[in-house]
Amino acid sequence: MKLGVFTVLYQQLPFEKMLDKLNEMGVEAVELGTGNYPGNSHCDPDELLSSPEKIKAFKKAVESRGMTISGLSCHGNPLHPDKKFATESHAVWQKTVKLAERLEIPVVNGFSGCPGDHAEAKFPNWVTCSWPPEYAEMLDWQWNEVVIPYWKEEVKFAQSHGINQIALEMHPGFVVYNPDTLLKLREHAGEAIGANFDPSHLLWQGINPVEAIKKLGKENAIYHFHAKDTYLDQANIDVNGVLDTKHYSDILNRAWTFRSVGYGQNEKMWKDIMSTLRAVGYDYVVSIEHEDMLASVDEGLGKAISLLKDVMFKEPVGEMWWA
Repeated sequence: MKLGVFTVLYQQLPFEKMLDKLNEMGVEAVELGTGNYPGNSHCDPDELLSSPEKIKAFKKAVESRGMTISGLSCHGNPLHPDKKFATESHAVWQKTVKLAERLEIPVVNGFSGCPGDHAEAKFPNWVTCSWPPEYAEMLDWQWNEVVIPYWKEEVKFAQSHGINQIALEMHPGFVVYNPDTLLKLREHAGEAIGANFDPSHLLWQGINPVEAIKKLGKENAIYHFHAKDTYLDQANIDVNGVLDTKHYSDILNRAWTFRSVGYGQNEKMWKDIMSTLRAVGYDYVVSIEHEDMLASVDEGLGKAISLLKDVMFKEPVGEMWWA
């Protein structure tokens, strides 16, 4: 495995200065935002696709530092009922696929998206229960009329550009938010659909990331990995449960909070996660995503890098000499 970073945390730095900073910290790979929610400060598809020379210089900047690009990330909502928002998300997605082809990057990361509750809706509607019955009807409409048709076409589009790994982040608020929903979409749209596995969004739902890795790993459905942690405030959960709409800054009253690696779950959990990734055959990048309100970017990232360097495996397993 290689240690990587999702570079949006240093979006204020110019591209090459960002690369130098991460390289000095021992980072081996970068995940680059290409628009939508992550922005495109380090990787603008319009600019790069307009010039073969810029593509060449872009690749050289990364490779000359002994680094690789793990994936291009365009997290948006192409299924949004607001047609303008959906169209913009879709356009960035397709440009990102074309850019990944040109840069010879195998993985494109994103969200599944979430439709509204009917064709004329104004906002997305994330269904979290099956009763009263209109919720089940809404969910059926979303999947069969919007989600599956869209992604079946986009899998074809991606594969026509040589991209066979669409890594969707399982994220509440979108129709793909856990292993079951990811595998449901994969079953209907094709094996190009896989996971950008981010434990942080699973932990607060009550999902054990080790067991989720096993489930998806058996299907060879993990294409990328985000290293981000979540602290669970058990006292607040005991009173109000895990569904929490308080602002992320209201840390003392929330049920859960995103943290730097090791500040939500202990080192043993991260050792188990790394071991299970290796057990299911994942041998790609572990990309740190920093979203910690209690640590500066530099300090939070530094502590995450330090812990992951200790728990990641770098050498091949070798033969089982003892049995």
